[in-house]
Amino acid sequence: MKAARACLWLHILSTVASLVGAFDPITTSIMFGIGAALSRTIYNYLHESCDHKWIAFNSTGLEEDLRNKLFGQHLASHIISKAVSGFMNNDNPKKPLVLSLHGWTGTGKNFASALIAENIYKEGMDSQFVHVFTAELHFPHVGQMDTYKTQLQQWIKGNVSSCAHSMFIFDEMDKMHPGLIDSIKPYLDYYEKIDGVSYRKAIFIFLSNAGGESIVETALDFWKAGKSREEIELKDLETPLALSVFNNKRSGLWHTSLIDKNLVDFFVPFLPLEYKHVLQCALAAMQAQGAKPDAGVADKVAQDMLYFPKAERVFSVKGCKTIESKWEYYT
Repeated sequence: MKAARACLWLHILSTVASLVGAFDPITTSIMFGIGAALSRTIYNYLHESCDHKWIAFNSTGLEEDLRNKLFGQHLASHIISKAVSGFMNNDNPKKPLVLSLHGWTGTGKNFASALIAENIYKEGMDSQFVHVFTAELHFPHVGQMDTYKTQLQQWIKGNVSSCAHSMFIFDEMDKMHPGLIDSIKPYLDYYEKIDGVSYRKAIFIFLSNAGGESIVETALDFWKAGKSREEIELKDLETPLALSVFNNKRSGLWHTSLIDKNLVDFFVPFLPLEYKHVLQCALAAMQAQGAKPDAGVADKVAQDMLYFPKAERVFSVKGCKTIESKWEYYT
């Protein structure tokens, strides 16, 4: 897509240049002025920039995507939809939006982040204004913490200076060195500007497996009591989840001032997935890869996944994590 736009732009500029050469000097000067203005217009049209042509929030699209594509996460879908819509529709937010997504692997945290990006940026996760950090790739050595802190601050400041509506996604927070994330606390606070830069329109999303145990425990309690998972509300999970994350020494949010100073707007719990949700994931994976959804194949995939408790097989151990790479094996 980007390559095609670039080729089109070069072709148009080449055509303009050839036409300019056919006129007298005065006309040529005028034509050059028109050509320069036209080239700027074409460039802005074809090349991603920080304006409404490339950044335009689709509230309805996000709500529908979360409802129809994020399986088994009624609570996370509702929180994310309301939080992002409220933030993006506010022309003068008092602080950046900070979401902390928690749950076991394969429950949809990365996928939900991608859905947010796709409904804000025309280029989605490929946008130059979406920045993803992973603990093991970007911050692997504990001995270089001071360097990482400085680099992270500079990176965020530089990108927000270029585009106020920047998004920063921190994956593997449970593997992040404690203390690193506190280096960006000022950018997440209620300051109008820091060194001339306002961070109030930026979005920060933290993804973590930390706190997953408390979420699973609550889900099991509801199941044992014969209650539907849809009856689980935020009030049932938010406080124990925040405490669990804050006190987890293996988490990058351990004793972080972001929690202590209430700078995380929402702790978003992702519930463990059941068989029916894994089935939906398998069908969606087939469709996404251009195959005709086959309920029989999807059932085989879902049945062969590991579930817990072992006897009752209620919740998937890996969620939908390996579905995309497995379904073709059963065809």
